[in-house]
Amino acid sequence: MFSATTRYIVCMRFSIRTFLAGTFFLAAAAGLAQDAARMDQVVQSYVAGHQFMGSVLVARGDQVLLTKGYGSANLEWNIPNAPDTRFRLGSITKQFTAASILLLEERGKLSVQDTVKKYMPDAPAAWDKITLFNLLTHTSGIPGFTEFPDYAKLEPFATTPEQLVARFRDKPLKFEPGSQWEYSNSGYVLLSYLLEKISGTSYEKFVRDNIFTPLGMRDSGYDSNSAIIPHRASGYTSDGNEFRNAGFIHMTVPQGAGGLYSTTEDLLKWEQGLFGGKLLKPASLEKMTTPFKNDYAFGLIVSTSGGRKSIAHNGGIEGFSTHMAYYPGDKLTVVVLGNVEGAAPAAIAGKLAALGAGQNVELTSERREITVDPRVLARYVGTYRLAPGADMLITLDGNQLSEKLGPQPMFPIFPQSETMFFLKVVDAQIEFEKDAGGAVTGLVLHQNGRDMRAPRVSEKAEGPPPRKEIPLPPATLAQYAGTYGLPGGAEVAMTVEDGQLMTQMTGQPKFPLFAESETSFFLKVVDAQVEFVKDASGKVTGLVIHQGGQDIAAQRK
Repeated sequence: MFSATTRYIVCMRFSIRTFLAGTFFLAAAAGLAQDAARMDQVVQSYVAGHQFMGSVLVARGDQVLLTKGYGSANLEWNIPNAPDTRFRLGSITKQFTAASILLLEERGKLSVQDTVKKYMPDAPAAWDKITLFNLLTHTSGIPGFTEFPDYAKLEPFATTPEQLVARFRDKPLKFEPGSQWEYSNSGYVLLSYLLEKISGTSYEKFVRDNIFTPLGMRDSGYDSNSAIIPHRASGYTSDGNEFRNAGFIHMTVPQGAGGLYSTTEDLLKWEQGLFGGKLLKPASLEKMTTPFKNDYAFGLIVSTSGGRKSIAHNGGIEGFSTHMAYYPGDKLTVVVLGNVEGAAPAAIAGKLAALGAGQNVELTSERREITVDPRVLARYVGTYRLAPGADMLITLDGNQLSEKLGPQPMFPIFPQSETMFFLKVVDAQIEFEKDAGGAVTGLVLHQNGRDMRAPRVSEKAEGPPPRKEIPLPPATLAQYAGTYGLPGGAEVAMTVEDGQLMTQMTGQPKFPLFAESETSFFLKVVDAQVEFVKDASGKVTGLVIHQGGQDIAAQRK
């Protein structure tokens, strides 16, 4: 949780052995075979770095270029991942929920412009203006229940759609419906709840009968903690040294926001059916893929980069990280399903998509450093703004150019060309931009398949004033020791070691916390603050993480 959206994802090393298994699609054409080999090499680089295990598929139209499993579906039994391994999808589920709503609209059962109150007369007055469209596009203002302080305590227990909706129905809206965008799992839980009321059947049965069965998706369904599901992968986390079984979530909780499972090969059938006109009418598909705010359409993120349109979504749920994208210009489908939490699936998918478009993809190990005149390097010194509160400083010491993002450490960057530089500690590149006169105007951070632009705001490398830490007595620090539950099942452990308060989130290393006051602390490795919460008696009941403009509450266990 202590990571900004503009952070570097540093590869973590694990001591456990990684097993490889699966099958290649043997393309007839030599060129396609070369493409598949290069794609596999890209994925293997993440496997070798102990960042990924799961299944991957790349297809152009009906032609499969790569379908292969990597690592283990179950580490305790050494069962390898394969193309037919079933993975929890997390938020990739949302596009199936959106398509289901559109199917009901086509049948005259609803309109996406209808208000929620039309189908839920007892809805609170604050919801009077909220439409199904607002729920589909994350513009309802309904707060996400997975962000509530008590979520971690409720997550392991069975619930009903009615009980889930009751968790957030009386909470104040975060903004006027339609005026802003904020990702909310509550919206998609509410959609699946309304779908059941309108259709008269369960969400699980509706999706199975109206999507999975017609499209021949025999290895897909709604996940269950009790059912025997053949070829289902186990989910894992890591503490930086070894894999661990992921935390428990009762699968009645995610509903239409994240409750489905599938395989890479079934998801290809889904993409072919959705974009091949086998499921929705053209007008409905147009609605589903037209973004409203923040590039978000109906359960899909629709964006254009370098003139290339992508229709994509990722997912994350206990033990699983996923990414799926469709590129209509190339009719390219990329599916990466991982059974270990982390950012690798999105990064892998971005590189595979580039290869699928005939672009060159460079692995970190293949980059070669060149020599650049120090006078050229000096022109890049300055402050670049990636986001409000997230400045990147570029400095020069002798002949070495370095970067510093926010409160993170300084890292050297190495030239590949006069304007393109790379880091060795992480798979990221920095490309400097110039105007027609040759003046440096900004930079682009290339990482995880994303291009993040940062204009130059100063010719000096000037960061914010440093925070001032104060000493606190050991007895004060001791009261904060314990475990705090975060939304999504992750935990934050607080310990006191040699007089230093330390924090460690599930899957991350330990970091020291530094006091600004008796209850407020900050990290030096990333721009984040931790504020401890006490009740009227002075007992510590939880904490709030302030980072990236967000406040994330965690309750003490």
